[in-house]
Amino acid sequence: MNAFGDLSMKSDDVLHVELIEFRRQHRDLDLAISALEERGPLDRLTIKRLKQQKLRLKDRIAYIEDRLTPDIIA
Repeated sequence: MNAFGDLSMKSDDVLHVELIEFRRQHRDLDLAISALEERGPLDRLTIKRLKQQKLRLKDRIAYIEDRLTPDIIA
C-alpha cells in the first residue's frame, strides 16, 4: 500500500476532484502561514505545523499529477 492510501483504486475523475481540493487547501495554508508570519514570531509552532501540512499536500498533489499524467515512451 502506498503512502497516500489506495489511490490506484480511484478513477481519474475522482482524482481530478481531489487534486482541485488539495490545491485549494495548499493555497489556503499558504495564506494562513503568511498571515501568521506577519503577526510576528508568536506562533512559531503553529507556523511549523502548517508548513509541514503544506508539504504533505504538495507531495500528495505531485503524486496525483504523476498518476494522471500518461507515461510517454520515447
